[in-house]
Amino acid sequence: MLARLILTYPDAMRRVGVALIILVITLGLFQLGVSSHWLGYMLPSSAPWVTDNPLVSRLVSSLLIALILAANWTLLRLLPRRWQIIGVWVELFVLLMLFFYSFNLSFAFIAKKIGFLITQGVTTTLFISAISIAVATVIALAGAIAKLSRNGVIYGLATFYTSLFRGLPLLMQIYIIYLGLPQVGYVIGAIPAGILALSLCYGAYMTEIFRAGIESIDRGQSEAATALGLKPGQTMALVILPQAMRIIIPPTGNQFIAMLKDSSLVSVVGVWEIMYLARTQGQTEFRHIEMLITASMIYWLLSIGLEYTQSRIEERFGRFNVR
Repeated sequence: MLARLILTYPDAMRRVGVALIILVITLGLFQLGVSSHWLGYMLPSSAPWVTDNPLVSRLVSSLLIALILAANWTLLRLLPRRWQIIGVWVELFVLLMLFFYSFNLSFAFIAKKIGFLITQGVTTTLFISAISIAVATVIALAGAIAKLSRNGVIYGLATFYTSLFRGLPLLMQIYIIYLGLPQVGYVIGAIPAGILALSLCYGAYMTEIFRAGIESIDRGQSEAATALGLKPGQTMALVILPQAMRIIIPPTGNQFIAMLKDSSLVSVVGVWEIMYLARTQGQTEFRHIEMLITASMIYWLLSIGLEYTQSRIEERFGRFNVR
């Protein structure tokens, strides 16, 4: 019956569907307790009515927001795809900034501290992340090859490593390395401990990514390389890995971004990275939220940079694959 109505009266049913969506959004916003105070700011003459009729004003506020969202959706659909993407980013960024602005932030305090946060915190964070990423990649490649080995000892070592370091929380690994190694006579600094923990943890996750990428290459490629006289190491380096990188790069890029953010955990052992400085600098004047938001924006910008780099690398390997 419903299908027949849709086929017979497509325009009318589309309007009914739009009305139902607006109604659902309105009720959802109302149940979430959306504020109606903005009506008083937009129309000062309505402020007394908003105060005297809280439930009705909330319902009206929810309905107006739903209508604004519907109108915005309609206008965005009129634009080309590229401008739709730009429009969505601009709108959401403005809403995010308005959300932060509602916290009554001290922008003078942020301006005073952001220079030190960038020069000291960002430098340390990028240093730790870059070294950890490089070491984790080497560990992952070795672990993947070990998990593909027919040698039981090597396979057992690889599986135990991945099981252990994927099973323990990263924070626990940092504590065990930083506080545990001195118990056996090896004193390690805070930064080396953080790099070692990040490398071992993400190396374990990336091992499975590398293994899956290598196994995705058809066995015939290895057989053809062997027939041409290539040794196993040459086959892996010259034939298998270049083709597997197209599959490995996307999930590996996600791991790199996650590692960049998880590098904040090394602050627990006193490393002066972004999160550590955000906490300590915010304590001086009890401006914690200002520093935490600033640190969050810095992490976001760094992640955007990694996302862009990842997309360019994917594009490059994709072009080689087409050839």
